[in-house]
Amino acid sequence: MTVYFIGAGPGAADLITVRGARTLAAAPVCLYAGSLVPRELLAECPPDARLVDTSQLNLDEIIAEFVRAHEAGQDVARLHSGDPSIFSAVAEQMRRLDAAAIPYEVVPGVPAFAAAAAALKRELTVPTVGQTVILTRIAQQATPMPPGEDLATLGRSGALLVLHLATRYADRVVDELVPHYGADCPVAVVAMASRPDELILRGTLADIAGQVKAAGLVRTAVIVVGRTLVAEQFRDSHLYSAERDRHVC
Repeated sequence: MTVYFIGAGPGAADLITVRGARTLAAAPVCLYAGSLVPRELLAECPPDARLVDTSQLNLDEIIAEFVRAHEAGQDVARLHSGDPSIFSAVAEQMRRLDAAAIPYEVVPGVPAFAAAAAALKRELTVPTVGQTVILTRIAQQATPMPPGEDLATLGRSGALLVLHLATRYADRVVDELVPHYGADCPVAVVAMASRPDELILRGTLADIAGQVKAAGLVRTAVIVVGRTLVAEQFRDSHLYSAERDRHVC
């Protein structure tokens, strides 16, 4: 018996990986976050699979479902939105599974920031403009940020920022970043990336908070801040340069 943590992707049902879909189709038990995972994915489960919506369960109750399946010798597909490596709360589940000696594996998924970049039709790393992407969030009612990871400190890098769980606090994001990026810094907000109701807002730090409020966005969105969003004047990368030595690996 194995628990498979599967990245369900950013929203569109067909953005789950082939491995993820195959694993889901073979698991007799599926735990999924009903408020985040597209219900169309559940059609991939076996017809007689036991489906458990975890949106109203606490950690102890989720682990109890794992233990129940383990005792019955049943594999579990644990569906998480996006990719399990980012803001998924799988670490605490893995810790409990380790303590209970229950085996598990991780199947990566398409993360929200990648789906947002696709929706924006932008490469987030552009030669001579920006080569660093910081994935972060802000501390508000959730778990506090570790020392040195506050938005003002990260903003000093000037790197492209992708902020999760932050649209509700767009005013605060602007206030903390303007001193480092300038009010004219390009910003994009992508909500429901890859879904039929996808919404894209484009602007600058000067006007994005107003746009977010007007659109009524409070969740399921990322805020992307940085100059690579509008970069057009940049040098071609070395990757396809005619002068590159093609024999160098």
